[in-house]
Amino acid sequence: MKFSWRTVLLWALPILVIGFFLWQGVFSSASTMEMGNNAANTRMTYGRFLEYLDAGRVTNVDFYEGGRTAIIDAVDPQVGNRIQRARVDLPGNVPSLVSRLKNEGVSFDTHPPRNDGAVWGLLGNLIFPVLLIGGLFLLFRRSGSAGGGPGQAMNFGKSKARFQMEAKTGVMFDDVAGIDEAKEELQEVVTFLKKPERFTAVGARIPKGVLLVGPPGTGKTLLAKAIAGEAGVPFFSISGSEFVEMFVGVGASRVRDLFKKAKENAPCIIFIDEIDAVGRQRGAGIGGGNDEREQTLNQLLTEMDGFEGNTGIIIIAATNRADVLDSALLRPGRFDRQVMVDPPDVKGRLEVLEVHARNKKLSETVSLDAIARRTPGFTGADLANLLNEAAILTARRRKEAITMAEIDDAVDRVVAGMEGTPLIDSKSKRLIAYHELGHAIIGTLVKDHDPVQKVTLIPRGQAQGLTWFTPSEDQTLISRSQITARITGALGGRAAEHVIFGDAEVTTGAGNDLQQVTGMARQMVTRFGMSDLGPVSLEGQQSEVFLGRDLMTRSEYSDEIASRIDSQVRVIVEHCYDEACRIIRENRAAIDRLVDLLIEKETIDGEEFRQIVAEYTDIPEKEQFVPQL
Repeated sequence: MKFSWRTVLLWALPILVIGFFLWQGVFSSASTMEMGNNAANTRMTYGRFLEYLDAGRVTNVDFYEGGRTAIIDAVDPQVGNRIQRARVDLPGNVPSLVSRLKNEGVSFDTHPPRNDGAVWGLLGNLIFPVLLIGGLFLLFRRSGSAGGGPGQAMNFGKSKARFQMEAKTGVMFDDVAGIDEAKEELQEVVTFLKKPERFTAVGARIPKGVLLVGPPGTGKTLLAKAIAGEAGVPFFSISGSEFVEMFVGVGASRVRDLFKKAKENAPCIIFIDEIDAVGRQRGAGIGGGNDEREQTLNQLLTEMDGFEGNTGIIIIAATNRADVLDSALLRPGRFDRQVMVDPPDVKGRLEVLEVHARNKKLSETVSLDAIARRTPGFTGADLANLLNEAAILTARRRKEAITMAEIDDAVDRVVAGMEGTPLIDSKSKRLIAYHELGHAIIGTLVKDHDPVQKVTLIPRGQAQGLTWFTPSEDQTLISRSQITARITGALGGRAAEHVIFGDAEVTTGAGNDLQQVTGMARQMVTRFGMSDLGPVSLEGQQSEVFLGRDLMTRSEYSDEIASRIDSQVRVIVEHCYDEACRIIRENRAAIDRLVDLLIEKETIDGEEFRQIVAEYTDIPEKEQFVPQL
């Protein structure tokens, strides 16, 4: 078994401390050890001692501790005149006592105190503190050199950046898929570092900073790793939160230290992850801001493009909150480029799936194209998690390869949560079946609604049943008819409960649906101008209040406009609800048949659902989205 120096020191220091106190206790009593060896078990008062002395019963006296204590041998009449040894505390008049002992002819001797205890005590007072301080110094030094632990107490102002002369992250641009535009922008940065003459020949200068902006999980940190792997130049990596400590001035000192190291290794790359932790707007708080954070930001601004400059250093930062960053940090000269890293489209999702499927054993029936079309809005991290969940399910079911069944279950688990225990056949199960089929029948018979993928009564997460829809395309622009269709579809569950069971049996199952419906209807009125109020925007983008900046700048309108907004929202929702109830009444026979089938099978896929509905009514043609792959 091997022990590190740190482990040995951690064990040795308590032993040194305990040994020091034991040393002090041993040698402080060294002067009394001899007296203790000669002492008796009895004590005698000084008066009794003088009486025995006058009576001639004392035969021998030994003086200790400079005459403060004596051990005497005396003939004790109480024990048959046998000689007994006793200890006597003397008051200090030893010279007169010595004279009396001489007159009485009593044998006596003096034992001076030993000095070796004082010597050893002095050595203990010197040696042990020196050893203790030396051990602590070595412990701090070795811990500090390891980059953490107690050694950081001596290195508050040192940068915590991980530095690699040639970063071998194991990630290249070929391993990053689905974000081709961002890769192209950053490929130029790598080319700048490798072949700067290609750009300087036409007067181009190297960008000083690149800011990666995008939602979580889209691959910003992965891109930074790819840049490090491709560039072959010194690479510094640090998180924005590592600059700021509870001690004032530490963050600014770490920024200076980081750029000092970077200038010594230029040309190089500095990657700052989650820069919004240190780059938030200054003066955004009510009554002042965080002075330590603002000092750190000021130092960062100075180092990026100050009086001295930072030639040869490219700074790459990542954030998903670009809206809260200070404007001075975003200007050209500091961050010359802002690269948007958005969730991938259907083509990008297919490329991401191909990358993450390299080390997965997939069945021949698995279609990555179908998975890509079924997962709109998924980021690269979501898709990686999806395939990993499918692999875990495959191993749990003891299969040799991942099939579409595991993929479908993994999608359901990622989106809606873990699968619960199916409900027993009861009134509650039948009511949930009608509720879910209300959503499905509306989604099938309304032209502009997304097609149904499947309906299930298997609980997932907080939902007792689910109806899945597959968007026909990656929609960036949504028409008024599509929003209205979604509102109608969301109200299908409540409409089915109302039509089939009556108002008295309406349940709370539509609570989440009503929240979504109200939100969509309000956005139609206040943001998109899709109401009788006309093409006006009455509310901005829905975002969180940033400290105190937005408290006094929220958009306002009169009470009359607020009343009209509420009225328009109610009109839209009531119109869609009436339409949903009409569709439920006209297709009651198809719904009753589908409910019996759903209770029996617990899951109906979209194709089977549409075939049964087509036996009762005409299904409007929907636009089928065929991706260009």
